[in-house]
Amino acid sequence: MEKELLKISDLTIQYSVENSVCQAVNHVDLKLNRGETLGLVGETGAGKTTIALGIMGLVPDPPGRIVGGTITFDGLDLVKATKKELREIRGKKISMIFQDPMTALNPIDKVGDQIREVIELHNKGMSKAEAAKKACDTLELVGIPAERYDEYPHQFSGGMKQRIVIAIALACNPELLLADEPTTALDVTIQAQVLELMNGLKRKLNTSMLLITHDLGVVAEMCEKVAIIYAGEIVEYGEAEHIYDRTAHPYTEGLFGSLPSVADERTRLTPIGGLMPDPMNLPKGCKFAPRCKKAAEACKEQPVPLVEIAPGHFCRCLFAEEKEGRYE
Repeated sequence: MEKELLKISDLTIQYSVENSVCQAVNHVDLKLNRGETLGLVGETGAGKTTIALGIMGLVPDPPGRIVGGTITFDGLDLVKATKKELREIRGKKISMIFQDPMTALNPIDKVGDQIREVIELHNKGMSKAEAAKKACDTLELVGIPAERYDEYPHQFSGGMKQRIVIAIALACNPELLLADEPTTALDVTIQAQVLELMNGLKRKLNTSMLLITHDLGVVAEMCEKVAIIYAGEIVEYGEAEHIYDRTAHPYTEGLFGSLPSVADERTRLTPIGGLMPDPMNLPKGCKFAPRCKKAAEACKEQPVPLVEIAPGHFCRCLFAEEKEGRYE
């Protein structure tokens, strides 16, 4: 039976910039069960990383601030949690794989010591030797020989650095792993190896994962559920097969239309026209309306709610209900 691990309700995060307010995340609702992988997909600046930072309690304040909503992890509201409670959870129960392995590691510390530090911090009473042994085991877990414990980050390739970052994140067997575009800086061959590694470790450790990416190919390989985010709002959410086979939102359709396919005979891709709106001056109605070919006047007049158009499939579009026949 599925057991809920993470529930985000009506989450709103803003950044104050001079005399303006940047509306980074707007009334987001998400749910993640134990052992499940949820893909969070959207353009650069859509609010994906800000949601992850909100979960970790790392939204920089100032200028950032969680102005509304709840983030419930295993029964605890992380928005109201104290700094002490967050420090106990962060790295032990919730870990994050940051986007760029080149800058995520300390260049003047041995890689083994960087893993050992996390283990010691969250296992009071464990000796330095025991923590070092666990760090060696964690290195082996991600496919790096324990003999390389005393080497420095510059002695590793980009793919190996990413494996070390994954080792640091998994050192304490977290219940939730936040992966922020973990393969962006890697070439395609190494990407495949890292994704295969993450998938295997997730199954072995029964870890839940929130995978942040703009790559729909990665999502298809890794995720059971998918949430499409645009201008800080979830515009479509559901099982992966819903998003890929029964696409309902015009923005999601646009994302797929701009992807090359070996099965498609088109000679040119179809890009989404225009740009994402300024988060300091968002449209009154549907945030995608200025770029949407199907937009009507009603779309521009008032905010569009996220509605369930079929069991487990949610969409933020006034015309989404017209597609219910696809499920018959």
